[in-house]
Amino acid sequence: MRIDIITILPKLFEGPFSDSILKRAQDKGLVEIYLHNLRDYSTDKHKNVDDYQYGGGAGMVMRIEPIAACIEHLKKERDYDEIIYMTPDGVLLEQGVSNLLSTQQNLLILCGHYKGVDERVRDLYITREISIGSYVLSGGELAAAVLVDSVIRLVPGVLSDETSALTDSFQDQLLAPPVYTRPPEFQGKCVPEVLLSGDFKQIEQWREDMALKRTKERRPDLLK
Repeated sequence: MRIDIITILPKLFEGPFSDSILKRAQDKGLVEIYLHNLRDYSTDKHKNVDDYQYGGGAGMVMRIEPIAACIEHLKKERDYDEIIYMTPDGVLLEQGVSNLLSTQQNLLILCGHYKGVDERVRDLYITREISIGSYVLSGGELAAAVLVDSVIRLVPGVLSDETSALTDSFQDQLLAPPVYTRPPEFQGKCVPEVLLSGDFKQIEQWREDMALKRTKERRPDLLK
């Protein structure tokens, strides 16, 4: 899989992409991540990529010319399965979206800033708009990092135990059940006996029951 990210703040990705699972995925050659500084595509002598919005109002708008130039340049090199715009008014990121995107080969992600991008960018180039929640961030970089992490961990070979992702919360519209490890007792709190029984059929049933119970208590909307 290859992921290209268009941003005005490429340094924001250095931490998330240079450690842990995302780094190992790149080291294994399972995923390639490329950052493209939008300012490199600006024809403005000061490398500005924003301007005042038509009609007045507070906040600047990302100009279409540098964005179009960057996207067109990248599209000449490969076909993209999705061109994604990270925006608060996009469709909420859910596990099913991450599952779908993890099956693609080439993704292009545009990180918004200021009051957003010129609407014509969305009309002409964007195939999918994604939000990570009902709130506003300073820019789309952190949201893009969340999306990339949620997708890459699902790519075959990235996790040492590929079945782990299949039992995560939301994979079956349920929250994951409680989990325990050693010691079996701590400050009077004990691991449920069923988990120590060795009876895998009973353990599986307990996990299903607890997943349903936790979902009813914390996210009943998922059961609808």
